[in-house]
Amino acid sequence: MKKVVLAYSGGLDTSCCVQWLQDKGFEVICFSANLGSEFSPAQLKKKAKASGIKKIYVEDLQKEFADDYILPALKANAVYESKYVLSTALGRPLIAKYLVDIAHKEKASYVAHGCTGKGNDQVRIDTTVKILDPKLKIIAPLRVWELTSRESEIAYAKQKKIAISTTREKIYSIDQNMWGISIEGGMMEDLTNAPDESAYVLTKSIDKTPNRAEYVEIEFNKGAPVKINGKKKNFLEIIEILNKLGGKHGIGRTDLVEDRTVGIKSREIYEAPAAWILHRAHQELESVVLDKDTLSFKETVSQRYSQLAYQGLWFSRLRRSLNAFVELTQQKVTGSIKLKLYKGSITVASRKSKYSLYKKELATYGEDDQFDREDAKGFIEIFSLPYREK
Repeated sequence: MKKVVLAYSGGLDTSCCVQWLQDKGFEVICFSANLGSEFSPAQLKKKAKASGIKKIYVEDLQKEFADDYILPALKANAVYESKYVLSTALGRPLIAKYLVDIAHKEKASYVAHGCTGKGNDQVRIDTTVKILDPKLKIIAPLRVWELTSRESEIAYAKQKKIAISTTREKIYSIDQNMWGISIEGGMMEDLTNAPDESAYVLTKSIDKTPNRAEYVEIEFNKGAPVKINGKKKNFLEIIEILNKLGGKHGIGRTDLVEDRTVGIKSREIYEAPAAWILHRAHQELESVVLDKDTLSFKETVSQRYSQLAYQGLWFSRLRRSLNAFVELTQQKVTGSIKLKLYKGSITVASRKSKYSLYKKELATYGEDDQFDREDAKGFIEIFSLPYREK
């Protein structure tokens, strides 16, 4: 039998993929990456074995995901189209990397995934596999099988007696990892519908959040978060703490009509409390310690970086080259930012850094002002010179 390593999440699509691949004569080996998903390793193994799978790899990749994928994106301020913190997008190249590694280990000629035929994830996984090992063959059942909708997949699962949690009443597609949750499908495909509260996992609705604000101080060292409220924590712990804290205050929801890589627009709902808190804190600290030219150019880099990550080009030469620039900018991104969390909003309460470029004696309008106003006239004369028409 031909061997295929399937990226297995335990959701509707991959649960159906297991059966479909077996029906096509493949020996299916499942691989599940624990990036902080909704299914526990025990649940995944149980579901896979119930589908006749003899071998499943369940790898806890949370630390690697946090340190090698999320942290570089945070340092780069990578937010796609100003609203998406790339939670799912950052996880796909890591999953694809392990798909390739396990295929080599198992001497499999095929890898497979449950990505849809018009989504971004097929691009991200296929591209990464082709970069890392162009000889591996890729099977994407959702691009070729006879099941043309989530409703037909549900019917197929019932016919084959596959255990699933998706129903016709709650037909959302949900992808969860520690950096955020993406939600799509169902009634949200109609742009006139507001998101249903039942779709959210991490965040409380505003009317159910506390009536008292809460403050959190985040300390960074060279662009990396290292402490919360004065207590040293690793990056993974910081994400976990801020997801709970931000979720309690209704922080981190976005509703975005985004431009997919394949060319269509798609409506996505995202939850990412920790990600938005950390992005806000990191950007506020950069505004204090980076000079204006570096800040300005870094905005351009951030936009391109986010596009590359979104498109699945994490292992491209350009993304790695941009990362080298980002790392250089982070040398003095050290200090602390205190934030006020209240009713879905994030407000800056204080900024501190030993590398701060802010000089109160130059910025003040009080008696301690040391700025020489007479210099301004000469500066304006020279600055405006190229723009004078007469």
